[in-house]
Amino acid sequence: MEFKHVPVLLEEVLEGLNIKENGIYVDGTLGGAGHSLEIVKRLTGGKLIGIDQDKNALEKAREVLKDHEDKVVFVHDNYENIDKILNELEIDRVDGILLDLGVSSHQLDEKSRGFSHNNDAILDMRMDETSSFTAKDLVNNYSEKEIEDVLFNYGEERWARRIAKFIVEERRKEPIQTTLELVSVIKKAIPKQVRKDGHHPAKKTFQGIRIEVNRELDVLKNSISKMVKLLNTGGRLAIITFHSLEDRIVKNEFRELFKDCICPSEFPQCICEKEREIDIITRKPTIASKEELETNPRSRSAKLRVAEKLDLSNTKGGE
Repeated sequence: MEFKHVPVLLEEVLEGLNIKENGIYVDGTLGGAGHSLEIVKRLTGGKLIGIDQDKNALEKAREVLKDHEDKVVFVHDNYENIDKILNELEIDRVDGILLDLGVSSHQLDEKSRGFSHNNDAILDMRMDETSSFTAKDLVNNYSEKEIEDVLFNYGEERWARRIAKFIVEERRKEPIQTTLELVSVIKKAIPKQVRKDGHHPAKKTFQGIRIEVNRELDVLKNSISKMVKLLNTGGRLAIITFHSLEDRIVKNEFRELFKDCICPSEFPQCICEKEREIDIITRKPTIASKEELETNPRSRSAKLRVAEKLDLSNTKGGE
């Protein structure tokens, strides 16, 4: 199928990364390479490390970046392993890192991947197709309480308990194999009068299952501090999120990295060894302009947060 990708908040990302022509940059979620294409165009002696756990995305990115192959290193992996990836490439520090989170447009459009609640496919939802754990495994093997927790905590689905109950009852008859079979169960679980309004009734359930299958929030939380340590002084970390759970993690992690003291308030003076590691460039998240919203509906829920690595030699405890 034709691979289309419209990069979200493109100009804002480029400005946020403050690209140097001889810098080293990492796109941790390479996807359709829309952002990366514009980054490499601005590099002369620099390099881009493009990471994606989706092999199909990497293949398409190679096509998009074919005129800049000398400036790009492609890596099939999860950005969670960025420290190991850079170590293997013998790179100590980089000048910028970009994460464009969530499910990509092509993953939703590729019906066989099972990400969309609008198309019939085997329940899969793996971003990394070499992984063994799928949405079908979750739906058919998790306990009722575990399913409820996934839907409530990751999908923010207020009908989580009822949907989990209906899933378990349905799978007792026979395994739930496909996306539309799951949609049918969800529709039975959510009262008809509720389903009349708002988004598709399966949207939040599919979000929750996808996040669990791919460990999306754990990966994000485990990676931010690590990424900041891998930046050169003045290097930037730019993260685009698409729902409140992701944005909250980024906001809170940035806040912790910004603190220069974690002593209890009753202490007369600071005795902790905590150092402020970043300056927060975006005090409020950057959102899409009216013009972008008109041309790219996917940007509607996008939020960009940017942080800059500080020179720790000039902060508390520096020499």
